[in-house]
Amino acid sequence: MRLIGDFIFLIIFFFLLLAWLFAWAAFHVAGGAIHLLLILAVIALVAHLFRRRRTV
Repeated sequence: MRLIGDFIFLIIFFFLLLAWLFAWAAFHVAGGAIHLLLILAVIALVAHLFRRRRTV
């Protein structure tokens, strides 16, 4: 379970990025709204990169 906790932001990043790419390629609708997925994915990546590691 600890391993998943360490990579949760990366998992969220890749999931949102893939969802954004799929929606952008498949639908080309909801112009600005679809880009919210990209913004959330970038936020998840930044949170993962700058999150302090907890020591047990």
